[in-house]
Amino acid sequence: MAGFEELDAVVSLAEQMRSDEGPVVLINVFTVDLADEDALLAAWAHDADFMKARPGYISTQLHRGIGGSSTFVNYAVWQDVASFRNAFTDPEFQRRIADYPPSAVARPHLFRKLAVANHCVA
Repeated sequence: MAGFEELDAVVSLAEQMRSDEGPVVLINVFTVDLADEDALLAAWAHDADFMKARPGYISTQLHRGIGGSSTFVNYAVWQDVASFRNAFTDPEFQRRIADYPPSAVARPHLFRKLAVANHCVA
């Protein structure tokens, strides 16, 4: 089973899940022992299959650090916090968390896109 750490020391994922915002982006930073990378990828793919069938799911993409890094980042877009919350708290998803290797640590956090003049559109 993966360990869990908050990405933000001030606002927890549980606090964020009480919000009514949308759309939102889940950023989940995973670290894992090099020997457990295949197990992490298999568990993540199993979870991604579950999530993409949930209402409000839009897309996901997994990224891996370069240069031999064993840090991974999942970027998942959801219609709104309620959709993410319903999927994340589903007993089937919670059971799947046990499939992650013990060396894995997940740091999930929810974000919203920002508009920054001349750089980003919301």
